[in-house]
Formats: sequence, structure tokens, C-alpha cells
Amino acid sequence: MNWLFLFLAFLIGISNAVQSGVNVQLRESINNPILAAISSFFVGLVILLIAFACFNQNPVPSLSDLKQISWTRFMGGALGAFYVLTVIMIVRHIGSANMICLVVAGQMVAVMTIDHFGLQGFVVHQISFPRIMGAILLVAGVYLIIKN
Repeated sequence: MNWLFLFLAFLIGISNAVQSGVNVQLRESINNPILAAISSFFVGLVILLIAFACFNQNPVPSLSDLKQISWTRFMGGALGAFYVLTVIMIVRHIGSANMICLVVAGQMVAVMTIDHFGLQGFVVHQISFPRIMGAILLVAGVYLIIKN
């Protein structure tokens, strides 16, 4: 397994945790959770446009090609907006550690189902005893952290 990819995944976890606090601080500064989410996504869009301008080597699909793509394939943006807006609204109430633990628990349920059935074009990884035990230990950890 590529150690760089594992390290980047770890950094995603760190940035995810830090993003929650930064977005809540933005909400408090703006005093509007939806406008805070919009502002957060706008900054992300600007960074992505710069990255696109500097590093893109792939052809840009035509408008007719884009029209042929199922609307469900564009749901990542909606799911990202749901995540950011919901975090902005709940993290101060339940705490950062509790929120991230619950997010991870939800992710485990979803990804184990996706992997088991090979949904979304992923390679099938059958649910096995070690995977179930890992998920149970993760959920038990979530419970212990939330219990405080």
C-alpha cells in the first residue's frame, strides 16, 4: 500500500476536524450559518479554480457531454453542502470529538455496505468477521468518547 496515500488520508482527517471549528468561527463572525457555508464553499471554489488553471491536463467535456451525465453523479456537491452546513449548526452543541466520532461511525456503516455490495462501482469487499469486529470496536470507541 502506498504510504503517501495513507498519510494523505490521515491529513484529511485532521483537516476535517479543523474545518469544523473554522467554519463555526466563521458562522459566529457572520452570524448566519447558511452564509458561512456559502463563504466556505466559495473559498474552496476559488482554490479549485486556481488548481484547475495550474494543473489540469485532462480535456474539458463539452456541454452536450455534461448533459448526458446522470444528475446523481453530481450529488457530491449536495452531500458536501449538507455536511458543512450541518456541522456548522451542530458542532457547538455536541462537541467536536463527539461529532467526528459519530461521523466516522456513520461512515463505517455506509462504507461497509458500499464495499460489501460493490455499490458505486467499487470493488467488492465482503463483510467478514474481522471487518465486523473492527466496526464494533470503532462504535464502542465512539460510545466511550461520547459517554464522557
